[in-house]
Amino acid sequence: MTRDKFHRIMFKNKCLLASLTITLCLFSNALSAQVTSSIDSTSIKIGEQITYKIQVETDTTNLVVFPKGQTFAPLEMIESYDIDTLKKKDKYNLIKKYGLTQFDSGAYTIPRQKIVVGDKVFLTDSLKVEVNNILVDTTKQGLFDIKPIIEVKKQGGNWWKYVLITLIILTVIAAVLWWFIWRKKPLSEDEQIALLPPYDRAKLALQKLDESHYLEYEEIKAYYSELTLIIRKYLDEKVYDHSLESTTDELISKLRLLKDGNQIDLSKDTIKNIESILKRADLVKFAKSAPDIALAELDRKTIGSEIDHVKEVLPEPSEEEKLLDEAYRNELERKKKRKKVIITIAVSVFLLMVTVAGFSIKYGFDYVKDTIIGHDSKELLEDEWVYSSYGFPPLHIATPKVLKRFELPVPDQLKGKVKMTTFMYGTLLDAFSVMVNTTRFPDMGENKINLDQASEGSIKQMEAQGAKDVVVLRDKFETPNGAEGLKTYGTLKVKNPLTQNEIKGKYVLLQFAAENVMQQVIITYPDNDVYADQMIDRILNSIELKKEEANVGGN
Repeated sequence: MTRDKFHRIMFKNKCLLASLTITLCLFSNALSAQVTSSIDSTSIKIGEQITYKIQVETDTTNLVVFPKGQTFAPLEMIESYDIDTLKKKDKYNLIKKYGLTQFDSGAYTIPRQKIVVGDKVFLTDSLKVEVNNILVDTTKQGLFDIKPIIEVKKQGGNWWKYVLITLIILTVIAAVLWWFIWRKKPLSEDEQIALLPPYDRAKLALQKLDESHYLEYEEIKAYYSELTLIIRKYLDEKVYDHSLESTTDELISKLRLLKDGNQIDLSKDTIKNIESILKRADLVKFAKSAPDIALAELDRKTIGSEIDHVKEVLPEPSEEEKLLDEAYRNELERKKKRKKVIITIAVSVFLLMVTVAGFSIKYGFDYVKDTIIGHDSKELLEDEWVYSSYGFPPLHIATPKVLKRFELPVPDQLKGKVKMTTFMYGTLLDAFSVMVNTTRFPDMGENKINLDQASEGSIKQMEAQGAKDVVVLRDKFETPNGAEGLKTYGTLKVKNPLTQNEIKGKYVLLQFAAENVMQQVIITYPDNDVYADQMIDRILNSIELKKEEANVGGN
């Protein structure tokens, strides 16, 4: 074998190996996820349930997203079961089941379902289902008259839950405020003593001093400190309001001055006894004297007697003083009440701010503000919606309010050539409006409905009704059950009839054509309104037509 031939053989082997490696890699990626679908029966009776099963086998690291909502039309999903997970080594086997049914007989096709596995999208196979009528033997089944229409009361929704939660929160806050602020709390011992008259407080203080153990432990300094504090407090409240901070000489001088001025009839002995005890207490305080226990007990009795003497010589309060004292107590009571009110308001505002802040963090400030103040679009979005069909062939749509039938005028040039039915909520001049229109053209012949021309005509009608600066964008539209149509959308301006101000809004025009029938859905809504945007998404995702009845018309 020559060298060149050897190199050629080696080169071919390497190419073959590389090709095999690439093929194995692609095959490995293809097998990284397997998606299958099946149903437990291909033939059911009207209203009977079938189980639609999607099985996904994938790596444990992949995120799998199964279909949500009414994506099985024309069949209706009545139940979505939890996902069953089985682990096989390094893979997961995920099984998702749905309960489906149909209430009209016929042959139906369950459309292909989209499953997202990691960053890849898989589509299941479409499945055919036969829905059969229930045979009834009319010779044995009794026949009855048609029952009259029964008016059904509209459900009240869940508003009562929010009211109940609000009442519970307010009750808890009120209970907390009452317990800690407004409740008349039992007085402590110190508070009860503070409410006693000065004389009774002084006598009670002397009694507690007698019960103390100062003299037993020869704590003379502490004993005299308590004793002099009792007499000074009493004099401070009833005789001289600077008795506590005055020195002994200053206090005695003031008492003598009051006696000489005939302001209080204190005897010389009373003043002398008080002076003697106060000076002895000063000596004890500065460790210049240490009287025996007998002298301390005698001084205690003397102070008790002098408090009695002072009380006896105090003049009776005049009517004016009594009134002033009562006014002072009333003023104190008003101040206490005002303080409670201020604390209550402050706590309530604080709790309100904390509550608003908490809900704002969770739901956003705008949502909380709109919930408290109110927002038209938000109320429509959160109201109980109506899912119904309008016109013939039926167009199924979910709206926040029931669409009412209106007889719109037909242009003179089209009278006798078209048959039109219209269902509406609101008008172009309202903040939000929905219109469903079905137009039949009996004499179309072989002509086809041109949706682009129909869209232009609808835009001109909107302009004739007062719309200005209409921005027109067009795109194909497909309903969740696969019916195709034309979507015209954009912005416009309308004049408010009350304020005469121009309001900027948005519109969506959907048009579907099937042989000699054109179906239209026209929606107008406010610009820069997050709740209106959510309503539009919900409405568009709810529209359903039979796929064979709606196709884009020719141009």
